[in-house]
Amino acid sequence: MDRSEVEKISKALADETRLRIFEAISAGSRMTCGEIVSMRGVTPATVSHHLKILSEAGLITCRRQGQFVYSQAVPETIAAYSRALTKIARRKKTPRRRPAPISRQSLLEG
Repeated sequence: MDRSEVEKISKALADETRLRIFEAISAGSRMTCGEIVSMRGVTPATVSHHLKILSEAGLITCRRQGQFVYSQAVPETIAAYSRALTKIARRKKTPRRRPAPISRQSLLEG
């Protein structure tokens, strides 16, 4: 997973409503838009907007089945995202260059 994908997923999950929607979808096998709308404080337009962002980030897939659109979490994306974050966190830090120690001789000459 490259850095732009990590950023896209991070931004998608940074919104409180999207995170709540993602948690609800992840808790079950799949969810309809109507079920998501029934969550307090979420309008159909808001759900549509948030589902689009979650889908573009690869966190969910949406599939039409008859008159319903079902959203389902993509666990592989979360696994790859977790690995990428772990890799970032474990990256060796570049050591800061310390100034060369001042010798007694250079102080006397200076």
